[in-house]
Amino acid sequence: MRRLLAVLILTTSYCFGYFVVEDDYAKQVEVLKSLDIDTSFLQDSIFTSMKDDMRNYKTKQFLKVLENGAQFVPVLKKMIEEAEIPDVFLYLAMAESGFSVNAYSKAKASGLWQFMSATAQKYDLLIDDYIDERRDPVKSTEAAIKYLQVLHNRFGKWYLAAMAYNCGEGKVSRAIAQAGTDNLYVLLDENKKYLPLETRNYIRKIITMAYLSQDVNFLLDNGASYVLNSGDMNSPFVKVDIYGGSSLADVAEAIDMTLKDLLSYNTHLKYFFTPPTQDRYHIYIPSNKLARFKSDFKMERGGSKYYVYTVVKGDSLQKIAKTYDMNYKIIKDFNSMHSDTIRAGQKLIIPASYAIRYHTIQSGDTLQSISTKYKLTVAQLMRTNNLKDSIIIPGVKLEIPVGN
Repeated sequence: MRRLLAVLILTTSYCFGYFVVEDDYAKQVEVLKSLDIDTSFLQDSIFTSMKDDMRNYKTKQFLKVLENGAQFVPVLKKMIEEAEIPDVFLYLAMAESGFSVNAYSKAKASGLWQFMSATAQKYDLLIDDYIDERRDPVKSTEAAIKYLQVLHNRFGKWYLAAMAYNCGEGKVSRAIAQAGTDNLYVLLDENKKYLPLETRNYIRKIITMAYLSQDVNFLLDNGASYVLNSGDMNSPFVKVDIYGGSSLADVAEAIDMTLKDLLSYNTHLKYFFTPPTQDRYHIYIPSNKLARFKSDFKMERGGSKYYVYTVVKGDSLQKIAKTYDMNYKIIKDFNSMHSDTIRAGQKLIIPASYAIRYHTIQSGDTLQSISTKYKLTVAQLMRTNNLKDSIIIPGVKLEIPVGN
């Protein structure tokens, strides 16, 4: 009887181990196939070493990064799924930024998806004195999806799109030309070095992260079961529109949040207010605050508005204050300045509630010439002054939108 029991235990353990290994293998194969990579890649020694290293020695660091992304992962997963690109690309963001919207590289790439300025603007991400949409979790993900689709259309394989995302389309094209093939094994040759070391390990890193993030036993063994349900969570935040130049402090008060906490959802804003250069602009609030926002936040056009002025050579606080028809001490106090000294390139917040700027129409003026002088569009000038047509009369004062 004892011998029979021992045989049963050994057989059960063997079968369980077999199924675990089979399931483990199947998940790795699924990740590889989604990127158009042959299953033989599982034998890649550097990939195997990287996977073991992350599993055995960098577990806490890996799980910490996953935890950092908890606020964004449900949203990113849904967007990637709806775009019908491989869900593995969620871990491209993880590899790029560690799921930090504030990530900033030495090369001046920024945000979850580490966009360079030129690429960001190519994909309609705004960057100006008031906002940097590379740090907008939703808009930057939309841009990343479009970029990856463009790269896939060009190279035909998802692993090539991923590597081009990292090192650029030109380097991948040259690597393929030099190697005479787009075969992954050849491109990753450690001796030929067709691609930079960072890019060679980049694709391995994405695969490793994708695999471990779906490894049930690994996550359960390390107390990270929450990761398994992250894709099923409702969006932790929602998008709402408010007037340009509005203070987030007013929103925070209305929905019973601290300004600091609300700003943590809106890292694409460079200041505590929305860009005054736009009629309306979006912010994100926690999903559970939406009902409170709708009932308690009263939007007022022209309420608390703020602008940013960039100091130029020859400026003084007194000169800037005169331009905006206000006491220079207001600017000084509002920017927590301890002296009157300013420097070219410095950014100063101008509270619009204290500032009104006018242009007295001169003979020969046109709406176009006035708009050009103040770096406006004719539409902005007409909207600010409630003009129905382009007829203007000398001697009449036109209000000039502050911040332009």
